[in-house]
Amino acid sequence: MKEYQSLSHTRWDCKYHVVFIPKRRKKQIFGVLRRQLGEIFHELASHKESKIVEGHLMGDHVHMCLSIPPK
Repeated sequence: MKEYQSLSHTRWDCKYHVVFIPKRRKKQIFGVLRRQLGEIFHELASHKESKIVEGHLMGDHVHMCLSIPPK
């Protein structure tokens, strides 16, 4: 059985696939920032009460699977 999250009156399992792509897919941007992007994305997710389930930093884009509460 799946592990569902719960709020006061709901049980939920909402996951979203998000892709970030910079304009014109400039690969040099991610080369410099690649080490810091993971920490930044996790911090931003915690501010919005969400969680990054899985993420992949590619050379020119970012794939993330986010678990977001239904608020």
